[in-house]
Amino acid sequence: MSLLQQEELDDAARGEELTKGSSHVVIAALIAVMVVSAAIAIYMIAGQKPPFATGEITAVWVHPQHTETSGFDASGAPMPKRIADQVMVFTTVRLHNQTDHPIYLGNATTNATLDDGIHSSYAANRGDYDRIWVAYPEIPVPHLAPISALDTTIGPGQTVEGTFVSAFMMTQQQWDARKKMDYTFEFRYQAPLTVAPHVAITER
Repeated sequence: MSLLQQEELDDAARGEELTKGSSHVVIAALIAVMVVSAAIAIYMIAGQKPPFATGEITAVWVHPQHTETSGFDASGAPMPKRIADQVMVFTTVRLHNQTDHPIYLGNATTNATLDDGIHSSYAANRGDYDRIWVAYPEIPVPHLAPISALDTTIGPGQTVEGTFVSAFMMTQQQWDARKKMDYTFEFRYQAPLTVAPHVAITER
């Protein structure tokens, strides 16, 4: 074998060793990337906390109310008629505290999305909720236990349920044209909780 042939064989061997070494480096790099990615995923999953509260809408009743005055005052003298349309939305909600400390419900709103944007109505307080059945004794909606959006404390792991009412100054036709409806529950020191109804909306 000539010296030139020997050098060619030596070069080929060194090239093969370099190729093997490069493949080992690539494999090691891939393994390192996979290990790091797995560690990051485990860290993120372990560090995630469940939401502080959950909400479930268990019933919704909608009652359009059209009011029109007679056009006469108490003494019988004529006066302009007053016409008003509103849609009352009665909602039963179940709220669950998933933390180890009390949470405090501050406000609740019913949100209806119409062509011109989102219309929101705050929940009536407990007293106004009960007075509805005095003002409208024939209203065809169950008079259930109320939940007040201003003084409800939910203890650790506790679930509360109650009904509230919101009113929208619009006609039934406007209400029926809505594109979406959901609810926002505001808690002190917490992010708002948005809940969409997954039950049939009963109109009465």
